[in-house]
Amino acid sequence: MSTSVVTRGHTLRGLAWLTVSSAGFGFSGPLGAAFLEAGWSSGLTTLLRIAGAALLLLPVAIVLGYRHGLDRGGLRTIVLFGLFAVAGVQFCFFSALQHLSVGVALLLEFLAPVLLVLWTWLTTRRTPSAITLAGCVVALAGLVCVVDPFGPQRVDLVGVLWGLASAVCVCVYFAMPGGGGEGRLPPLLMISGGMVVGAAVLGATTLSGLTPATAGAGSGTLAGADLDWPLLLGMLVVLATALPYVTGVIGIRLLDTRVASFVGLSEVLFGVIAAWLLVSQWPTLMQALGGGLILGGIVLIRRAENRAVATPAEAAAEA
Repeated sequence: MSTSVVTRGHTLRGLAWLTVSSAGFGFSGPLGAAFLEAGWSSGLTTLLRIAGAALLLLPVAIVLGYRHGLDRGGLRTIVLFGLFAVAGVQFCFFSALQHLSVGVALLLEFLAPVLLVLWTWLTTRRTPSAITLAGCVVALAGLVCVVDPFGPQRVDLVGVLWGLASAVCVCVYFAMPGGGGEGRLPPLLMISGGMVVGAAVLGATTLSGLTPATAGAGSGTLAGADLDWPLLLGMLVVLATALPYVTGVIGIRLLDTRVASFVGLSEVLFGVIAAWLLVSQWPTLMQALGGGLILGGIVLIRRAENRAVATPAEAAAEA
């Protein structure tokens, strides 16, 4: 079998796995919204989601942790991942859902690349490339359209702040050593271990009263049907948490990381479609325009990053 056929097969399988992952993450918003609309607090909803996924992935964390052998650096990476990329992102996202629609909350979270560029610019004093700056301007213009401050349907400022907080948590994950799955730890170990850490942290904040924990009605509405909360939770844990995390790791291993980052943008599309089908949420025309601008800006930023990575590689090949 030729190398091109093998590569094409890996690419197709990688795209399939990442599509499953993006779809799963896209459904997390409507499932979480069903809990919130039934009176459950964002803290308790997040805790149940993460704790359930942690129980499912605990055997993976134990086996991989034993085989890999964790040092202080590895433990610190897992703890940071659990704090920000698991507990922080999900708690802030579900808190945003109490004030915003699923699509708007997702778009705010996807502003993370823009925030990373601005943070790097401030801390290093190095001006980004023209393409990167253009991407930031386009994405920020999209943010204004999503918020639509002069429109008749005002977006809750508290929800916007929670959405941006979720983006900040994503930034911390990508900025930390080994962020983005490029570190020394096996990705499945970081994910499973991070789930355990996230569940432990949220459990502690819930028991101490720092995170409000309110249980709502015994059922929630999804696609016009009343479903018991254990069934909703099972879908949230398995279909929208454990499954997308694991399939995402498999897909990234079969694809180039840069290609995988673009495929991940489809999560917004899946989230908007799922919100429309399951909880009857649909963005306004202005918000849809803003969403397109945000995604377009992120594409420009990542294109600039790809060029920056490719240029040294091409120079080394020519040498």
